[in-house]
Amino acid sequence: MLIIDCHAHVTSPDEKRYPLKENPRAIPGGKGAAQDLREMSLANGVRAVRAVHTVSSYDYDNRYLCAVARENPDWIAGVCTLEPDDPQSPELLTRFVREDGVRTLRSTPGNQRATFDHDGVRKLWRTCVEVGATVDVFLMQPGHVEGVEKLLREFPDLIVGFCHCMDLKPGPFYDQVLGAVLRLSKYDNLYAKVDFISTGSESGFPGEDLHAAALEIIAAYGPERCVWGSNFPNSLWTPGFTYAQHLQIFTEILPLSSAARAQVLGETARRLWFPNLC
Repeated sequence: MLIIDCHAHVTSPDEKRYPLKENPRAIPGGKGAAQDLREMSLANGVRAVRAVHTVSSYDYDNRYLCAVARENPDWIAGVCTLEPDDPQSPELLTRFVREDGVRTLRSTPGNQRATFDHDGVRKLWRTCVEVGATVDVFLMQPGHVEGVEKLLREFPDLIVGFCHCMDLKPGPFYDQVLGAVLRLSKYDNLYAKVDFISTGSESGFPGEDLHAAALEIIAAYGPERCVWGSNFPNSLWTPGFTYAQHLQIFTEILPLSSAARAQVLGETARRLWFPNLC
């Protein structure tokens, strides 16, 4: 079965060439480079990866992500992150796509992360259309849903990945967040990353407290609009789950049909981001 990891962060050990931001989030064990990701993914039967720029390490300096995407086109699709309040960001995005092979923009709210209903965000989405890139929307708060809906209506033909399904987790906001995620399934161009079990579970492996939500989201969107991601490096982002454990939830534990499992684990991602993958 084809397996594609649709959400993994990368951070270089070469801090002179790729200087870290002030007070970056440290990776326990220090294993967060592209080579570490390659070793981990291959050990788990993963054929390709969408590597996501790490804002917590570099702010909006995408040099390492661009280098990784440029140097590894056979197994990496790069996802950059740019500041929508910076008027130079559309030009940078165009260059990243055309010169470095970056395939996706991870879109954050504009006006200092206050709203997606923002001219700078629209300019970046419009640039994605112009250069043939896709969007991953970093929608993490219920208050930002309305702005994202406006953009989804304005850009109905733009492929949009849904990062972490709003960071769904047990707790007082569970019903509100799950309800919003399910309502957003009506937008045919929105693709859910069902990678939140390892980031949100309070029960540890195998994350049974979020299995029902994952199955409900896969049913609402359809497996052809859902993808799996590891959240590598797991020592930082999912300390209660290893890479292999989070993958096992989707390869073996969740009661999915073989056809649905194939779509979520790889075929949806192949169609969207790796059409030439053998």
